[in-house]
Amino acid sequence: MKIKRQKKAKKTINFYKYNFSFREPFQILIDGTFCQAALKNQIQIKEQMPKYLMGEVQLCTTHCALKELETLGKELYGAKIILQKFQVRNCLHFKSPVPASECLLSMLEETNPHHYFVATQDHAVTKGLKKIPGCPLLYIILNTIVLDKPSQVSLDHVQAVQLGELVSPAQQQSIRSLKQEQGIAQRDGERRGRKRKRKQSNPNPLSCLKKKKKKGGLPTPPQKKTEEGEKRKRSRHKKQKTEGGDNTSAPAVPNT
Repeated sequence: MKIKRQKKAKKTINFYKYNFSFREPFQILIDGTFCQAALKNQIQIKEQMPKYLMGEVQLCTTHCALKELETLGKELYGAKIILQKFQVRNCLHFKSPVPASECLLSMLEETNPHHYFVATQDHAVTKGLKKIPGCPLLYIILNTIVLDKPSQVSLDHVQAVQLGELVSPAQQQSIRSLKQEQGIAQRDGERRGRKRKRKQSNPNPLSCLKKKKKKGGLPTPPQKKTEEGEKRKRSRHKKQKTEGGDNTSAPAVPNT
């Protein structure tokens, strides 16, 4: 079962790598509910998370998640100690804390630009994650960490990008960086500012030539007529010669 689980996790990780540009070290945003479940199931998050994701990880949380555990009392004291060991990322609610579920979803924004994995047991967070494309979900079930399969929103987003209907944020950023490196953006702006000058084109030399008159009629019929006329003239000339020759060759009759 462990090998099958790792194969599924590897397939899901590759999906996010190739389609949403996830890279190591993977940033994992954790809340108090995940730490409490790990404590109950005796799971060492720092040890097991890199093995399961097969790469380096950065475990992090927010001020709002820590404040929420403080207000809940002694029952979640152990989860609070675990959560305090992780990196604390700045959120927009430092002065006025909000519930951890609301804070985590605000960190993801609309497209998860910082490429967070979210580790939680909160149903409100998981429901909100499925509406954001490119947001992997981690949870604990049966004493093991599980990486959820991609949501339908993520699959639809990838399909739209492949069909050319959308351009992913990562692709947009790579296009901008490439343009800046090559200086194409400045050239495009200069070209747009300039007005094209029309070149003076010389007249086409072929159009200046005199048109040749087309020869009308076929050449063969008049040739045939001349040949027939010459034959007739020759035949008449021969006949005249033969008639004159007969008159000269006849013998003279003597007078009596």
